[in-house]
Amino acid sequence: MEVEVGKALWTGSSHPSTPACCHGNEPPASANQSLRCCGPVRGPSTLQDAHHGLCGGSASGKTTVARKIIEALDVPWVVLLSMDSFYKVLTAEQQLLAANNDYNFDHPDAFDFSLLVHTLRKLKQGKSVKIPVYDFTTHGRQKEWKTVYGASVIIFEGIMSFADKELLKLLDMKIFVDTDSDIRLVRRLRRDITERGRDIDGVIKQYNKFVKPAFEQYIEPTMRLADIVVPRGGGNMVAIDLIVQHVHSQLEERKLRWDMAALASAHQAQPLPQTLSVVESTPQVRGMHTIIRNKETSRDEFIFYSKRLMRLLIERALSFLPSQVHIVQTPQGEDYEGRTFHGKGITGVSILRAGETMEPALRAVCKDVRIGKILIQTNQDTGEPELHYLRLPKDISEDHVILMDCTVSTGAAAMMAIRVLLDHDVQEDKILLVSLLMAEMGVHSVAYAFPQVKIITTAVDKKVNDLFHIIPGIGNFGDRYFGTDAPPDWSDDDMDEPSC
Repeated sequence: MEVEVGKALWTGSSHPSTPACCHGNEPPASANQSLRCCGPVRGPSTLQDAHHGLCGGSASGKTTVARKIIEALDVPWVVLLSMDSFYKVLTAEQQLLAANNDYNFDHPDAFDFSLLVHTLRKLKQGKSVKIPVYDFTTHGRQKEWKTVYGASVIIFEGIMSFADKELLKLLDMKIFVDTDSDIRLVRRLRRDITERGRDIDGVIKQYNKFVKPAFEQYIEPTMRLADIVVPRGGGNMVAIDLIVQHVHSQLEERKLRWDMAALASAHQAQPLPQTLSVVESTPQVRGMHTIIRNKETSRDEFIFYSKRLMRLLIERALSFLPSQVHIVQTPQGEDYEGRTFHGKGITGVSILRAGETMEPALRAVCKDVRIGKILIQTNQDTGEPELHYLRLPKDISEDHVILMDCTVSTGAAAMMAIRVLLDHDVQEDKILLVSLLMAEMGVHSVAYAFPQVKIITTAVDKKVNDLFHIIPGIGNFGDRYFGTDAPPDWSDDDMDEPSC
């Protein structure tokens, strides 16, 4: 499975007019666009995500309201989830009814509420989920489902958003979009004819037979459950501004922002965790550190001695993999009791771009090792790490994973990468984080959030300055290795775009 992540996320229904998820107000390029999103990492002790439900009649403007809320929120990661993605799979008989506009898509029984509740619960816990992709032309789910990750704010919209008791329990705020019935009918006619390939007679027949009665029986009565009613839909900016203010206050209460000063002081004078293993500081190791830390070292020398250290580091990391007794026969006909790897497989995952430089060392000692890549960058305005790109091998959940990053200062990027691996069902005790240089702050942060992850490095420096540079440090590893210039506000946890 390959998942690609960036700034906007659009999945769900097969038509771009009915997105399941989005960030900001960027429209999707196509129905099959790769998964894209970005957002802050949150460890297992963080409070749950905020869920907000939008309900209203068909074509009332729910998606428009949701998009305007997202645009006004201006927070790093918002997911918009459409109820349209959760229509049930139709039987052959129901397919025939749907083709003749005789199937009631506006009844609660048309939706897969058990899957919907399960999905929202996992998102509320910050877990990744698979979202079905519904095709309104064929009235069925596409084979490929989309992956969606937990976010700071999750907005869920649909005509039956308030129709299920278990679903209501998951919503922190309930918003009802109230639009005149004539306006809704005109909008539905335009949408179904131009975007879903229906004929005008079929749309009117379906509206009178199913849509209008369903609104009166199931949807309109749930308006009393709403915390906020938005008359006139997306044109009511006063109501949208009030909603945005409330969501911002919730985010403040939940403290989803990274407080690096508090993180730095929380572990002062604490002993280093037992999950940390530091390569023995022999004269050779100390000498190589002397060379690569020296600002006068040439790029060629920096690369050469960095590669030597990487090889030692990877060899050290492999010693923590599980092994079992294995007896072989030597050429002399004698038995030798040795050991062999006891596991399904080994996957290396590099945090781009600096972590990518460690891949050759891993490949040199692990034949046929599989490689994955993650790109994480720190948002300079919020201080939060953001996931921009992800590519992982299939069936990674059964492997031992060596997560590679050259420097770790605050631990923010490493923690987000570990979180992504856990979301892909990799077991925490099968993750080994390897880094040439780490700050004590980063070691403590990772060990506290993920106590079963093994941490292996060649050196640990004590301090991180106000710019989150490791002190005494090594400089910007990626720029020294690739020969590029570091920006003035770089951080040791910043990951730049891949050089290739």
